[in-house]
Amino acid sequence: MAIKDTFGRPLRDLRISVTDRCSFRCVYCMPREIYDDHEYLKRSQILTYDEITRVARVAVDLGVSKLRLTGGEPLLRREVEQLVERLSGIDGVEDLAMTTNALQLSKKAPALVAAGLGRVTISLDAIDDTRFREMVDTDVDVDVVLRAIEDAATAGLGPVKINAVVRRGWNEDQVLPLAEYFRNTGHVLRFIEYMDVGSTNQWVLDEVVTSQQLIDAISSEWPIEPVDPNYPGEVAERWTYRDGAGELGFISSVSAPFCGSCTRLRLSAEGSLYTCLFASSGTDLRGPLRDGVSDDELRGLITQTWTDRSDRYSELRGATPLPTPKVEMSYIGG
Repeated sequence: MAIKDTFGRPLRDLRISVTDRCSFRCVYCMPREIYDDHEYLKRSQILTYDEITRVARVAVDLGVSKLRLTGGEPLLRREVEQLVERLSGIDGVEDLAMTTNALQLSKKAPALVAAGLGRVTISLDAIDDTRFREMVDTDVDVDVVLRAIEDAATAGLGPVKINAVVRRGWNEDQVLPLAEYFRNTGHVLRFIEYMDVGSTNQWVLDEVVTSQQLIDAISSEWPIEPVDPNYPGEVAERWTYRDGAGELGFISSVSAPFCGSCTRLRLSAEGSLYTCLFASSGTDLRGPLRDGVSDDELRGLITQTWTDRSDRYSELRGATPLPTPKVEMSYIGG
């Protein structure tokens, strides 16, 4: 039975950041003016694959059934398919996924599938090449990502989910072109409201394009309708095109918070556990792991972290002063 927090939310998902490094400089996550001179974690500061696997195995014993590898960019971690193989072999893991910018996915997809990866989510905030380069602030053609989506599906990682963060003044003009491109492909395009993750992206509420505004814009071109979630607590609201052209998703952390159904625990690259994407502090596991903690003691640390959990940041956003600075997305993933 899954352990529960102070609001009765069960622990079901563990998101694992395997590196704080990324090959892109997305303007809402790792803005170049800050991260070009940023000092990244040293190799010795990042959890080893043995340490990650040990934490995951204990978390699965406590009710976790879904694991997701994130970053930074997880494909920058050397031989990450070895970690995938270890995690896929844990009895009780029902879903093993990865979120990636796809820059190296075309060449790595076959090995990831062979190691046991079940599916991928790819970040793509624009379909126009110029706008894409502006969003990732890196000299990469959007065709590299589009090709990787198809290569991933061919390798067995489809249907692929595509995440697009929409930020007013930057890429709201890409919503309809993205929708048009992925109609009838079998892939699932999901739009994410621009969120105040971390303390470096200079988030302001006026730059949020709400899911309802996106739904209205898309439906005016191609009528869409809501459908039931795949499972309780699913983050994205599911919609389908009425003409049968496929599925869309909308993640509304700002306009329609879903804290009440959150089942996710996050393990940062340097080994801290966070119970919220917007947290300002976490529980150190790296120290105990390297000091010889037993499995029972590790189980106790994870259990206490979750059962003490009372956060609901998105529901409280703007209502009361909240702790800062918040941990950066590059440390705990999206």
